[in-house]
Amino acid sequence: MNTTEEPAPIIGSAFNAGDIAWTLASTALVWLMIPGIGYFYSGMARSKNALSLIMLSCCSVAVVSFQWFLFGYSLAFSKTGSSVIGNFENAFFRGVLDQPSVGSAKIPDIVFMIFQCMFAALTPALAIGAAAERGRIVPTLVFIFLWTTFVYDFIACWTWSANGWSFVMGGLDFAGGTPVHISSGAAALAYALVLGRRAGDQKDFRPHSMSNVVIGTVFIWFGWFGFNGGSALSANLRAAMACVVTNLAASVGGITWVLLDFRHDRKLSVLGFCSGAVSGLVAITPASGYVSPASSVAIGFLGATACNMAVRLKHYLKYDDAFDVFAVHGVGGIVGNLLTGVFAQASIAALDGVTVIKGGWLDGNWIQVAYQLADSAAGMSWSFTVTYLILVIMNKIPGLALRADPSLEHTGLDLAELGEMAYGHLEKTVDPTVEVGEAISGTQSAESLGHEIKTA
Repeated sequence: MNTTEEPAPIIGSAFNAGDIAWTLASTALVWLMIPGIGYFYSGMARSKNALSLIMLSCCSVAVVSFQWFLFGYSLAFSKTGSSVIGNFENAFFRGVLDQPSVGSAKIPDIVFMIFQCMFAALTPALAIGAAAERGRIVPTLVFIFLWTTFVYDFIACWTWSANGWSFVMGGLDFAGGTPVHISSGAAALAYALVLGRRAGDQKDFRPHSMSNVVIGTVFIWFGWFGFNGGSALSANLRAAMACVVTNLAASVGGITWVLLDFRHDRKLSVLGFCSGAVSGLVAITPASGYVSPASSVAIGFLGATACNMAVRLKHYLKYDDAFDVFAVHGVGGIVGNLLTGVFAQASIAALDGVTVIKGGWLDGNWIQVAYQLADSAAGMSWSFTVTYLILVIMNKIPGLALRADPSLEHTGLDLAELGEMAYGHLEKTVDPTVEVGEAISGTQSAESLGHEIKTA
């Protein structure tokens, strides 16, 4: 007797190809942000440390990708984890292929996993900017692995896992206000306190290459469309709205910072515009899938204003956060989280046709700000405390001392630890006793620099 059997379904056929394509494209956009951070930081550093910062940013991808494979993804997003941390169910990417993801039933686990991997890799790359120009490279790579495991994975689980306590409580964080920005800002503050201030005169710590800062900002801003827009995990109206408010908040943030600095210096600062744009991007991140364009203008303005004030505050508190990571990402993340509780609207979240929330103050849901405050305080406290403990313990382990020797710090980490320079081709054209960045920025006169080039 002949029997007909139903053909086995093709693996992956149940998912939306457009949503997969958008999420994978967003993954690539977020990846591009990471070397963008390296260029942003390198431009603000002295030239003798520029290459090491680009190197560390790129190494963050490598270290965290391996950690994500071992157990990081499982700790953050395993389906059977607790309210605080996941388990090892998906260690070594076991079972991570064609099952519906914890983020969206329209995309498979493997797509969600690689998208979230980029967030995990980007976050420590932000934090280590506080240790610039004095933190040794190998201990920093060890720190990235440990920090991702004991800080990022925990906070990502709280915020985005279906079992996480903040998610269950009702906290709103569309793209990483707490897991990415508050956590990296708090870690940067702890790193700066443990390492201490840089050696030398504060007035010498000028950006050596504004072109690198601008290039880094362009990469970061461009990639942020994937960072926020991709967090919709679907090619839909909510993703489109997230991209619109992201661009608008960054624009308003950049203009706001320039005008705030103009009051003091009477100059239109390029560095100020770049810093303001990044602060606007940070502040809109948790809110991007919940707020309207009008609200994003307020968020961009308030975020840039708060971050600008925080940058000035560090001079009174006497800590040396080299690139103002805490001021921009920590403070910006807190402001963005709280403003999400104010401006979130159920109608914006519903643009994806699936999400249902009560909204924030604009929708009469007053308790939402309290939820946002609890989430922010928990993320800040956990990140600062655990980071501080990791750094103190590492400093006591032979071979893992965090700070470079004073002589190597004076030489610059590029030559001392990499044996290469970002601008090696200028070695023979500039007086070797004068740092390249200083020569270019005008420490030497144009006439003397030209004379050295002719006689080299």
